[in-house]
Amino acid sequence: MSVEIIGMIQTQKQSEIHPASGPAVDRDYVRAFAQAHEQGGFDRVLVPHHSTGPSATLAISYAAAVTERVHFMLAHRPGFTAPTLAARQIATLDQFSGGRLGVHFISGGSDAEQQRDGDFLNHDERYARTDEYLGILRRIWTEDKPFDHEGKYYRFTQGFSEVKPAQRPHVPVFFGGASQVAIEVAGRHADVYALWGESLDQVRELTARVRAEAARNGRQVRFSVSFRPILAATEAQAWARAERILARTRHLREVAGLAPGGPQQSEGARRLLAAADQGARVDKRLWTEIAKLTGARSNSTALVGTPEQVADALLDYYDLGVTTFLIRGFDPLEDAVDYGRELIPRVRALVAQREAGRKAA
Repeated sequence: MSVEIIGMIQTQKQSEIHPASGPAVDRDYVRAFAQAHEQGGFDRVLVPHHSTGPSATLAISYAAAVTERVHFMLAHRPGFTAPTLAARQIATLDQFSGGRLGVHFISGGSDAEQQRDGDFLNHDERYARTDEYLGILRRIWTEDKPFDHEGKYYRFTQGFSEVKPAQRPHVPVFFGGASQVAIEVAGRHADVYALWGESLDQVRELTARVRAEAARNGRQVRFSVSFRPILAATEAQAWARAERILARTRHLREVAGLAPGGPQQSEGARRLLAAADQGARVDKRLWTEIAKLTGARSNSTALVGTPEQVADALLDYYDLGVTTFLIRGFDPLEDAVDYGRELIPRVRALVAQREAGRKAA
């Protein structure tokens, strides 16, 4: 199995240790950030979505124009755009990017976040809507004749798209969500099921459930896990850097008047906090302190160590069947450069060794 490495770009510099400053859209930063990922050997970069942030779709259109090879992953929330229109927009962007687009569909793990854009459905209803939405997108992308649809959330007559995705049969569908209703939707639609950086036991359990659900639908699914690697020349220096990141995050949250966070309506966040309950350090080098401090509001667990140690830890997940890793740093651009130089080549080399050994056996 080959391995895919995904990064993440944003439209301005920000992270837990870097408060957002300056314009919400910094073109020079986006260009440098996207090109650093391409030059660093990343396969794909995620552009996230937030209810108060710039358009991820338009950010990708710009990033694709200033790169040539790296692929993209659009974070997209069903419910705010009619699926017929969204299908045409995604297909058009895939065409203009030269077949470099994937889409991560996010049903929403926070009522407050969804309600900013006028969505007042509850958690389970959002996943039911996503199920219907993805079924429509697949038909719009692949069918050669107009069709009618009448469902619980969407109704239209003679829906059709003259533009089809450059990738066939359609763009890759990434999907996340750890609740039972989310897993059922993943089993029907996901090409790649995405988890946050959980412990090895948690990943083993959850991927088994998703595989079983996909099998019930006659499908197979690949898996992605997200981490925040913290690298240094020695293990001691890496852990010291992790402690500095924690102190800086705690300070900035105190200045902003933010208390330690609790989980939202996100089962994924609750699972990260369950990992944190096992201790600050889990398995070989999974570090959970930022997740605990922030309430696991995003992928917030780290792998801490030298590049060799972190690559070795990633291979433990590869051995569980995870073939995609999303890695992003607390110093976003600088870490992306460092990953490209120090971590990604080591991960690819270890995967090649592992596969050569399996073939020989």
